[in-house]
Amino acid sequence: MAVAPGFRLSAFAGGPGVFAGVVRDQNGRPVEGATITITNRELERSTSVFAAKDGSFRMPALERGLYDQRVRRVGYKDISENGISLKDHAGGVTLTMITETDPNELAWQLPANRWTPLVLERLSSDTRREEFVRQCAYCHQQGSWATRVQRSDEDWHAIFIKMGRMGGTISPELQKELPAALNAAYDDKNYLGKLTEPEFIAPPAPEGRAATAVITEWQVGTPASMLHDIAVHPDGAIWAVDTGGDRLYRLDPSTNQREEFPIPTGDSPIGGVFHGSGLLQSQGATARVAPHSLQVAADGTIWVTLCLGNKVAHLNPRTKGWTIYEQKDGLYPHTMRIDRKGRVWYTLAVSNGVGMIDPSSGEQRVYQLPAPSFAQALALRAMPLVMWASEHLGFSPPSTGEGATLPVPYGIDIAPDGGVWFSELNARRIGRIDPETGEIRVVETPFSGPRRMRFDSKGNLWIPGFSSGLIARYNPDTRQFKTWKLPTGGVETPYALNVDRRTDTVWVCGTTSDTLMSFDPATERFTVYPLPTRVTFTREIDFDKSGAIWTSNSDFPAWHIEAPAPSVIRIQPGPAS
Repeated sequence: MAVAPGFRLSAFAGGPGVFAGVVRDQNGRPVEGATITITNRELERSTSVFAAKDGSFRMPALERGLYDQRVRRVGYKDISENGISLKDHAGGVTLTMITETDPNELAWQLPANRWTPLVLERLSSDTRREEFVRQCAYCHQQGSWATRVQRSDEDWHAIFIKMGRMGGTISPELQKELPAALNAAYDDKNYLGKLTEPEFIAPPAPEGRAATAVITEWQVGTPASMLHDIAVHPDGAIWAVDTGGDRLYRLDPSTNQREEFPIPTGDSPIGGVFHGSGLLQSQGATARVAPHSLQVAADGTIWVTLCLGNKVAHLNPRTKGWTIYEQKDGLYPHTMRIDRKGRVWYTLAVSNGVGMIDPSSGEQRVYQLPAPSFAQALALRAMPLVMWASEHLGFSPPSTGEGATLPVPYGIDIAPDGGVWFSELNARRIGRIDPETGEIRVVETPFSGPRRMRFDSKGNLWIPGFSSGLIARYNPDTRQFKTWKLPTGGVETPYALNVDRRTDTVWVCGTTSDTLMSFDPATERFTVYPLPTRVTFTREIDFDKSGAIWTSNSDFPAWHIEAPAPSVIRIQPGPAS
């Protein structure tokens, strides 16, 4: 059965609950790499597969019900149909795509990583370019449809002030250059010439195990939610924080059921401990404690950092009982990991420290990290005074978008030998804490923006370079680094990575390119998995027992995302060739 252009079906081919067929262009040629997505309205769940070299595709078996369908490939017009009934059908279906010829439409189909270089090429130095990527792209993609806007100098500087209050402080030199650079980059004559001439180049079709992968997205939360992090529970459920909603969500993939767990906020006001200063709060925000990172303990309970509330929370899912730990020393509990002794470790991003809670003894401890510079040391010493003055005297820090850039301890992980390692995003440093002696050793990185890092089974530390577009392997024994540039092209910002220690495969967030990537250290080869939803900003990765890879779309603000709400995402790679 052929349908062109586009398609309209009231039945699916290939047996009960299965949709299969072939995707071709208007000339009958197969459209390799086309993404076929069908969304179950009732379950708020989308399933996507890719067309093979011959254009063929096959969905996994799915529940009966009403589905919305979309077929997409960069370089072609989307085709879609809503309200399709999933029924048995004897034959295959041909889906016909029409080549897109409008240069503006072609350019706007490209992901943000292809747009960001248009800004960087107009900045005066590598220092300014690195600063822009590191400071201007950690809440949302830089170069997505929502950011490709020309503005007046006054409007740009108002945005820089808002960024500064959210932690994205940029130097006066960069503030001076950016308005002209952004406006020139996003001028249609400029981007059409750079992105569509002399030839339009679409992202390549997925290869290897990505070509036969199945990607599932569950909408979770509300349009205002921010699913910053996820974690896989041993029972198969996926837990996610809603940073803006002061709650956790539990998704059961087997039943598609979502359950909500409100977090007790106590006497925390809107903005938490930062309410008096106005720092780290977006306009209209209602979060009081702001859950950020979460981990599942060996006993199945859930630990969560509450960054604005300056607390750490512990949930027993069986009783739904909460225990709240006040962070009396240090500010902004951030990324969390749990060691083999059950101790909970987390970075303190604003105060340049690492916190520890030992549930068995009740001990709480803070390890203060050495400041990289005298100016940063002064800024860190002044922070408690600023917080006290804002709370008791109504003092508000100046809204300039400038200031001393703090080191920002960000990533953290536990080595196989029990050592606690951390990264400092703005300082080009990683380091090790000896949990028994408290000794701290700092290591300079040969790249910028070390972020959320993980150990492999052999004791190597893998690190994403957020503003350098690479991943690195550090051997603590030899103290040697080796780096690999990411393959997605343009400007990539890997927010996080994780290592599946069963195979030592490294999985990396393609935070600007709407992708996830796997890296095989043995062959030193990457595999790129395109994600179906435009503006997919990923910050954490986890694995389930079956080998599936999990992440979440946590772009902030969520209205940038091409979906009604953020999502929890599962990738099931195809069979190894």
